[in-house]
Amino acid sequence: RDQDMGNLSTTGLQIGHTVFGRNAELSTMIDAYRRSVSGDESELVTIFGTSGTGKSLLACEFGTYVVSSGGILLSGKFDQLQQGKPFSALASAFDQYCGILLQNCELASLKQKLAHQVNYVLGNGAYHLTKLIPNLAKVLGLERNCINHDEDCINAQNRLQYLLCRFVE
Repeated sequence: RDQDMGNLSTTGLQIGHTVFGRNAELSTMIDAYRRSVSGDESELVTIFGTSGTGKSLLACEFGTYVVSSGGILLSGKFDQLQQGKPFSALASAFDQYCGILLQNCELASLKQKLAHQVNYVLGNGAYHLTKLIPNLAKVLGLERNCINHDEDCINAQNRLQYLLCRFVE
């Protein structure tokens, strides 16, 4: 039946925030989170795919579960506009984590533990990560304005790749 399109109202149009067709992926992520919480091992979950396939919505749905379970969700997104910044998604997630540790007094012991582990594993190399993870400088008690970030680009990239791998360990 033909209707006058001018009489239709779009004010009632609502786009849902429900994940469709991603139940298997969501279950996999929730299972990984549960294993991580119940055991001694941590797991990294990555979501990838072409644009418009619901990755961000899937991450939000997972984040809702994690936060409602008392967890902390860290997220980072590789963006086409950030192509010149290597490791931008990881650096963003780690910077969020350091920021959470700095803002929450109840996590002071966790902040101290992180600082100790980073200094133990990375030694003097830890300061190189502060260019990518600014809040790490605060966790480690370093003055960012005293940190010299000038060096050869190839050496800097190789060093950052090595240090990020060690940091994640």
